[in-house]
Amino acid sequence: MPHFEKEPTIAVDRTFGDWRDTLVEDGFVVLKGVLSPDKAASYVDRMYKWLESFPYGFKRDDQSTWKPECLPNNMKGGMYHDYAVQHEKFMWDARCEPTVIEPFRKLWETDDLLVSFDGMNLTVPVDPRPTSAPWPHVDQSPLRKGMQCVQGILNLAPNGPKDGGLIVLKNSSKLNELFFKTHAMKEGNTWGPADWYGFTPEDVEWFKAKGCEMVKVCADPGDLVLWDSRTVHYNVLPETDNTRAVMYICYSPARFASKEDLAEKANLFREKTGTTHWPHANIFRSGKKHPERTAGESYGRDRPVEEPEETETLLKLAGALPC
Repeated sequence: MPHFEKEPTIAVDRTFGDWRDTLVEDGFVVLKGVLSPDKAASYVDRMYKWLESFPYGFKRDDQSTWKPECLPNNMKGGMYHDYAVQHEKFMWDARCEPTVIEPFRKLWETDDLLVSFDGMNLTVPVDPRPTSAPWPHVDQSPLRKGMQCVQGILNLAPNGPKDGGLIVLKNSSKLNELFFKTHAMKEGNTWGPADWYGFTPEDVEWFKAKGCEMVKVCADPGDLVLWDSRTVHYNVLPETDNTRAVMYICYSPARFASKEDLAEKANLFREKTGTTHWPHANIFRSGKKHPERTAGESYGRDRPVEEPEETETLLKLAGALPC
């Protein structure tokens, strides 16, 4: 496992008097009404249009097309990370929304931020329903000390207890360091350099025995869900006929990034390639450049259907302009 020379972290030895205290204490927080319901609905409409742009026949107003063979490549029922979706104009428009950026600016106490090139989730009630076993994990290596990555879900559709979505082990971020001090890491259980770790059912019981509660995070259209990457989490599929619509959006201070990672981030932006949840580290490709849907049939996209407008704000967030 690599040694990390830099250990940037938010100061957590003080109280803030606002939602940041909840994030530090519980490991997650839901910020209400970051976007208006109408704005949230407009993004869902654009996400549906993206699905309808593929040659597989999906139509939102025709439920006979709500089946896996009418959808492009996805994982766990509706997570999209291929086809340059990370760089579609609607994705970048959401990332550049001032009210979406503001909580991260407040959290990290800086205007100079980078954003992740992450994907989206549009889980429609297809027939047959997919299944997915729990995959509790964290997205930060124990070699990185303190809060260094705070992930985000921009929630765009009603998301209740049975509508699928984020499951967290409340308070588990505070036990992250102790867990890795007292448990041997399993071989082959990391993602990227060292920032993904999956937990067994026995591991989860260890956290529960220390008072951590499994919570299904619910949210309304326009809410922003934030969680510490050291919080044990995973997602579940909907049990209802409601559509789940979210974008995965994460920002961190540009000063956290090395010169090498900034250069690679700018390069991948120019190529319109996705990366990971991390804005300032783990800058490597995610997804397939030419995903093949079935054997003998290929349909790939190297560029978004609608290119983003390269504003100064966007280019700085992408690492393509200095902050």
